[in-house]
Amino acid sequence: MRGLLAVITDAVMVLIFVVIGRANHHASGGLAGLHGLAGIASTAWPFLAGLAIGWLVTRAWRRPGALVPTGVDVWISTVALGMVLRVVSGQGTAAAFVAVALVFLGLFLLGWRLIAGRFATSSRG
Repeated sequence: MRGLLAVITDAVMVLIFVVIGRANHHASGGLAGLHGLAGIASTAWPFLAGLAIGWLVTRAWRRPGALVPTGVDVWISTVALGMVLRVVSGQGTAAAFVAVALVFLGLFLLGWRLIAGRFATSSRG
């Protein structure tokens, strides 16, 4: 159950990144419209695929809440594979976007693990 909750949390973090990014760049269609949802899906799928591959390759379900190595490996896989898939699918990968994705996804994919680890430690002691 912990693994399922962790992978869902990771996926939600990726979707938050995508929604915030699209909102900040005034993507047309809004969140409610079909075009908006299609745009979110179009932007999200490379990162979600990178996340899924990262989870599989690193066997993240073994220690899903671990900051190191699980969190770091999943984070790097999500960004690196997400960018490769964006290139293959004809989407942009400007240097500034890569930097923003690294920082934001790092904060979110590692951040929830850090917070969860702090709560687990404080509830034990």
